[in-house]
Amino acid sequence: MFKRFLYRPVLAIVLSLIIVFIGILSIFTLPVAQFPQIVPPQVIVFLTFPGASADVLLQSTIVPLEQSINGVPGMRYITSSSTSAGEATIQVFFDLDTDPNNAVVQVKTRIDQAINKLPPLVQLEGVIVQVVQPSMLMYINIYGEGKGFDEKFLFITMQM
Repeated sequence: MFKRFLYRPVLAIVLSLIIVFIGILSIFTLPVAQFPQIVPPQVIVFLTFPGASADVLLQSTIVPLEQSINGVPGMRYITSSSTSAGEATIQVFFDLDTDPNNAVVQVKTRIDQAINKLPPLVQLEGVIVQVVQPSMLMYINIYGEGKGFDEKFLFITMQM
């Protein structure tokens, strides 16, 4: 079989070009993400209310925002927390197949509808909406057989 390619170099060149052309065409059909989504996308809402206690922050800002965010398409559940320093976070978790960018737009739209119900200081400070992709992009495994390649060596090398 290999004699055909040795005695007919034009055939080998043509087959090589066909393989390269099929490879170039297949690049456009490859998926963008190599691994499936295993962690649902999250949208985090940050807000500050200077001088408010955690209870006041909960009653005056978190409850109205949670009521307006509730029912966003693709949403699974909401968690929220507030501190005595006047800061609060609301985490909105979505289904795996939900587009994170669309989720941010939906949550931001709901917050804009409820911004008038919030206290004036919160409106002045602003409400920050961010998307979070908690899945890891890449893992690196390092293996070394020498005795000098321990954790300390890797730590020093990574800092350079």
